[in-house]
Amino acid sequence: MAMLFFVGAFFIFLLFLLQTYKTKRKLLLPPGPYGLPLIGNLHQFVLCKSPPHHYFWQLSHKYGPLMSLRLGFVPALVVSSAKMAEEVMRTHDLEFSGRPSLLGQQKLSYNGLDLIFTPHGDYWREMRKISALQLFNLKRVQSFHSIRENEVSCMIQRISKDADASKSTNLRKAAMALTSSIICRVAFGKTYEVQGGERSKFHILLHEAQAIMASFSVSDYIPFMGWIDKLTGLVARLEKNFSEFDAFYQEIIDEHLDPDRTKPEQEDIIDVLLRLKKERSFAIYLTWDHIKAMLMDIFLSGTETPVVTVNGS
Repeated sequence: MAMLFFVGAFFIFLLFLLQTYKTKRKLLLPPGPYGLPLIGNLHQFVLCKSPPHHYFWQLSHKYGPLMSLRLGFVPALVVSSAKMAEEVMRTHDLEFSGRPSLLGQQKLSYNGLDLIFTPHGDYWREMRKISALQLFNLKRVQSFHSIRENEVSCMIQRISKDADASKSTNLRKAAMALTSSIICRVAFGKTYEVQGGERSKFHILLHEAQAIMASFSVSDYIPFMGWIDKLTGLVARLEKNFSEFDAFYQEIIDEHLDPDRTKPEQEDIIDVLLRLKKERSFAIYLTWDHIKAMLMDIFLSGTETPVVTVNGS
């Protein structure tokens, strides 16, 4: 009897979802491929052999430069032309300025305490002010030019040495090592060199965090089925990476708080954040989680974005 009740309740729930989906289809949405109840258009990505951006390009020939999809419970808008992209990112930029709240991003950003993944609003504006006026102002960026020149010179020397030995160079790895070394020196005054073919603890954490953020999480698209992420091990993997990164941040912060630490010639990013925390000169009182969330932005975004740019150019 209990089993029959469960099956009946499940089918009623599916019918409710189907009716809700049909109602939403009546809204004034751009054209797009028809999806299935519950999962929407997710199955089309699984069955399609082309990369997602190729698949979107193919669909745009049928549905136009502005196309709507439904990824589970998440509505999505696909823009496939320069004209429409200008409308989205320039004319209506405020309406499209937010980012989706995804499992990995929220966890690693300390529930959106950073700048990149926090919603647009007063808090975002204050964090942007801190970044623009204190962390990345013109004077501070120029003060790090010797670090950038030194790291670029070291990379060129390594590539030249490989060329003399008739060895090939992995451009992605070279660019990743360059950007991470620059960021480490700028952020906390030292670098983690990759030697003997072995990656440092920092690089291992960085690669794992990037892989987790790119992983598919069921809870991001079908929230009530988020338990699947626990079965696949994604949640445990995320918790482990977060805990290790948190300990890494804390270790670096403790080094900067050490009264016996040799005073550097110029402040690094952590020095600036610790000073701002002490001064309380902004509307937001910076906690340790705020500082760690800002470091996450610097490490993850500052490392991956230049690498993608170099590889794509």
